Amino acid sequence: MAGHKTLDDLFKAVGLKGLRVLVRADLNVPMAEGRITDATRIERVASTITELADRGAKVIVLSHFGRPKGAPEAKYSLAPVAAALEPFIGRKASFASDCVGEVAQKAIDALPNGGVIVLENTRFHPGEEQNDATFAKALAENGNVYVNDAFSCAHRAHASTEAIAHELPAYAGRAMEAELKALDVALGNPSHPVVAIVGGAKVSTKISLLGNLVKKVDTLVIGGGMANTFLAAQGKKVGKSLCENDLLDTARRILANARSANCEIVLPTDVVVAAEFKPNAAAQTISADAVPDDKMILDVGTDTLAYIAGRLETAKTVVWNGPLGAFETPPFDQGTVAAARQVAMLTKMGALISVAGGGDTVAALNEAGATEDFTYVSAAGGAFLEWMEGVELPGVAALES
Repeated sequence: MAGHKTLDDLFKAVGLKGLRVLVRADLNVPMAEGRITDATRIERVASTITELADRGAKVIVLSHFGRPKGAPEAKYSLAPVAAALEPFIGRKASFASDCVGEVAQKAIDALPNGGVIVLENTRFHPGEEQNDATFAKALAENGNVYVNDAFSCAHRAHASTEAIAHELPAYAGRAMEAELKALDVALGNPSHPVVAIVGGAKVSTKISLLGNLVKKVDTLVIGGGMANTFLAAQGKKVGKSLCENDLLDTARRILANARSANCEIVLPTDVVVAAEFKPNAAAQTISADAVPDDKMILDVGTDTLAYIAGRLETAKTVVWNGPLGAFETPPFDQGTVAAARQVAMLTKMGALISVAGGGDTVAALNEAGATEDFTYVSAAGGAFLEWMEGVELPGVAALES
């Protein structure tokens, strides 16, 4: 991970006993009725926290939670999340009701070597989202070194993710390190042929992504509702399907750029259509050239899946963002599930490296039972998407030595 110091560099540089280590985690976990419904982000930061604490460091955890407007709001307090952290790190996690100032300092001073404390929501201060240098300095006063283990927040230039890294010696945590390595293998320095699978509802949300991928991958599979816009751009009728008619010229430009870059774009040649978008609606598979006016495209067909399968068989690297069809609603999940299981199988066989990310993508892979067999599945949403677009992430750039 050239340009980024890791925990191993920290361990070589200084003894950790009594060292105050500020760890930027992403504890912005989904909650319902006061209970965490998905602890993935807590699980991923636990390794960094325990490794530091086991070496005698005082581990001080920073995070945001929800969208408070620069002032304290009880419903956005990190107190319940701090309590939920304990089973994952195998020790008590204390809590301070502020992340700067005397309250934070007293709580940190009382922390034993090897202890862990979670400071209150950084977004309770307006300086956080403003990336304010003064607020970053106040955060930095709590620690001796800074560790960023929140890749999912790395696309935000906030005080606790960017400005603070200029105030203290800065390192990447284990989850951040793993994410950056996986992304480098996927698109930074991948083994070719590279196949990218990009789905989702709208082209408008992924114009930059598609523009970057056609320059980097050998095959780009476009699915989901966005594929309809590309089919329409080729003069095909798409019936009642979701289609962004104002972006047909954009789709044609992406197709032309792909040809110039010698990138094959794979669009559905057959599709699953229905008159209604509802669970278990009557559906049929037809040619993409023969979509009736009263039907809508909701998944890829078997011929398309067979073609994609052939490209996957010869691939060395697969990057995935977005489902191939309306996977939340059966039977329109079949294309996504079949492709996901094939990628998982080939990965498990050692035939390819597979990296996936994005909320819908993770949900689809979980439904297919394929997540565990992918090389790496990112829990980051916006940061993963911006990285795929080729955008420099402020939180990552700030870690460069």
